[in-house]
Amino acid sequence: MSDHLRAHDAALERLRLLHPKLIDLSLGRMHRLCTALGEPQRKLPPVVHVAGTNGKGSTVAFLRAIAEAAGLRVHVFSSPHLVRFAERIRLAGALISDAHLAEVLERVEEANAGEAITFFEITTAAALLAFSEVEADLCLLEVGLGGSLDATNVLERPALSVIAPVDHDHREFLGDTITAIAGEKAGIIKRGAPVVVGRQCDEAFAVIEARALALGAPLTAMGVEFDAWSERGRLIVQTPDRLLDLPLPSLAGPHQIDNAGLAVMAALQLPEARIDEDAISLGIASTVWPARMQRLTRGPFGERAQAAGADLWLDGGHNPHAAAALARTIGDMAARDGRPVAVVCGLLANKDADGFFAAFRDLQPRIIAVPFEADTASPPARLVEAAARAGLKAGISGSALEALETVLAGDGPPPHIVICGSLYLAGEVLAASKETWPT
Repeated sequence: MSDHLRAHDAALERLRLLHPKLIDLSLGRMHRLCTALGEPQRKLPPVVHVAGTNGKGSTVAFLRAIAEAAGLRVHVFSSPHLVRFAERIRLAGALISDAHLAEVLERVEEANAGEAITFFEITTAAALLAFSEVEADLCLLEVGLGGSLDATNVLERPALSVIAPVDHDHREFLGDTITAIAGEKAGIIKRGAPVVVGRQCDEAFAVIEARALALGAPLTAMGVEFDAWSERGRLIVQTPDRLLDLPLPSLAGPHQIDNAGLAVMAALQLPEARIDEDAISLGIASTVWPARMQRLTRGPFGERAQAAGADLWLDGGHNPHAAAALARTIGDMAARDGRPVAVVCGLLANKDADGFFAAFRDLQPRIIAVPFEADTASPPARLVEAAARAGLKAGISGSALEALETVLAGDGPPPHIVICGSLYLAGEVLAASKETWPT
């Protein structure tokens, strides 16, 4: 994804050149770099470390909104960015400034001394260094890939570990089985540190539960010790000792009920008196998380759809589990008003395109495959073939905006439209106007 030019871009490009030719998931490089930087990971406010295949970003977003509604100053590290690199590092409530980011990257580059390092490791080290030097009440760290060997796992003792649902993704790094993938995610669990777990399949839960037991980490699991569901237009969260009646999540989709419930339980596990039910209610109802079933009404995409009477959504989910949640969400909309559905899609070549499109088989939407700027983007023709194997008809457009115009030019009532399949594609859509840049 190309970042908009900023003062730190020269440093970022130099650091990209240090990326090892073969990525071996290892903590050795991070430990070396953190030692050279004075161990910033040991100088953080209480940390919530969040892993998972799907929902970890939304869970972090809900947690941040809850904590900030309680008046807490919150650091957040997340990835990838959608438009600007600075989106990855939020310092005490605000995105890191260009000048501060450039200064931090310069110090990280100097400490690294030209050694091989991955781009994500540099990003993580820069975030940890910035976090260690700015006062805050809470730090939310989102795992980048896996867990046990992820760069964020230099953290020695989190206040809380959180594991969102586990499913197949990044098989080239994490393994082909749910058991193997769950083992990597469970690697963030630390001895004696409490862990809150989202709803899991039996295979994943068995691995996570065994890891927590082995490390004496108190485990609280959705569907066992607590649960969440929607009832009469409200979010209900049942904990071991109370029942919370909350507003529905501001993020669209039935899957956000579980994500919000996971965040609520995590927030309640923190020893922070300011996080009361009022803060939880306000946070859940006001959470913003770009490119996760985001309604677009501004910028060239949103304004064009609105002018035609269509609603336009943007979602970066890129694996079968995320596609199933997206299909349910957009399918529910279509069921309520009978309007057609159009899916504008781009995927990276290493993603399970067959599994992604299979999730839409029952919905039978109109599908248009598009290219986007990424070295590993799948050619649209391959996506058309994958859609056909799932029993779906698909066409090709030269860009997401061209695809939108094609959909809007069709006969019949204005459709529900979703642009989806990759955060790279989502970033291109949001980058089209400063009005839609994440802040």
